[in-house]
Amino acid sequence: MTWLTDPFSVDFMLRALGGGTLAAVLCAVVGTWVLVRGMAFLGEALAHGMLPGVAVATLTGIPAVLGAAVSAGVMVVGVGALRRRARLSYDTSIGLLFVGMLALGVIIVSSSRSFATDITAILFGDVLAVTRSDLVGLTVAVALALALAAVFHRPFTAAAFDARKAATLGLRPRLAEVVLVGLVTLAVVASYRAVGTLLVVGLLLAPAAAARAWTRQVGSTMLLAAVIGSAAVTTGLLVSWHAGTAAGASIAAVAVAGVVVSRGLAALVPLRGRRTTTTTPAPAPAPREGA
Repeated sequence: MTWLTDPFSVDFMLRALGGGTLAAVLCAVVGTWVLVRGMAFLGEALAHGMLPGVAVATLTGIPAVLGAAVSAGVMVVGVGALRRRARLSYDTSIGLLFVGMLALGVIIVSSSRSFATDITAILFGDVLAVTRSDLVGLTVAVALALALAAVFHRPFTAAAFDARKAATLGLRPRLAEVVLVGLVTLAVVASYRAVGTLLVVGLLLAPAAAARAWTRQVGSTMLLAAVIGSAAVTTGLLVSWHAGTAAGASIAAVAVAGVVVSRGLAALVPLRGRRTTTTTPAPAPAPREGA
C-alpha cells in the first residue's frame, strides 16, 4: 500500500492529483459531446493553436491562461470568418488556422532564446507545478461546463441528429453550436496547464472513447468517462513518481491505453451484458388480402 500512498503524501503531488482530476472531469463532460458531434479535429487544432498566445504571455509576463484563451478565441473567430468569407469547408478552415497558428507559435518561440526551459512545459504540461489558484480556476471551469451542458442538453442532442428539426422545435441549433465550441475552448484552455497543449486532446478524447464502449447515453458516458479519466490521472502520476517519467505524458499515455483496454474488454462481454441504444426494428406490416 505504501507504493500507492507514499507519492500522495507530498503536497505538490496532492495538488497535481486534484488538478488532474478536475481536468479529467471537465474533459469528460466536454469530450463526450466532442465524440458525439465529431469535433475531435477542432479540439486538436485549438490545443495546438494556443501556442502563440501562451508564448506571448510568457514573454510579456501576463498569465499564460489569458494568452491561451485569446489565442483560442482567435482560432474560433478565424474559422468562422474563413467559412463565411472564403466559403471553405469546416475542416479546411480548421486545418488552415491550425497550421498558421502553430507556425506563428514556433516563430515566436524560435525568435526568443529565453524559451529553452519553458517550451517543454507549454507543450507537455507541468501538472506537478499546479498551484492553488490553478485548482480554483479548474473548479470554476468544471462548474461552468456542467451548468452549460445541463442547460443546453436538449439543443445539443437535437442538433447532433437533425439541425433542421432542432430549428423547427425552436432549440436554436446555431446557438448550441457556438456554445459547444465555447465548451471545447474552455476545456482545452483550462486543462492545458495539467497536460500541455499537445497532450490535452488525449485527456479530452480518450476517457470518453473508453466509456463509449459500454454506454451510449450521454449522461452515463460523461460519468464513466470522468471515472476513467480520474483513474488515468492517478495511475499516470504513480507511474511518473516511481518510473521518473514526465507526469503529463504519463497521464495521457495511460488514458490512451485505457481506450485499448476498455474496447478489448467490451469485445469479450456479450452484448446483452452492456447497455446499448439499439432500437428493435418495427415488425413488417402484414400483407393485404389479395396482394
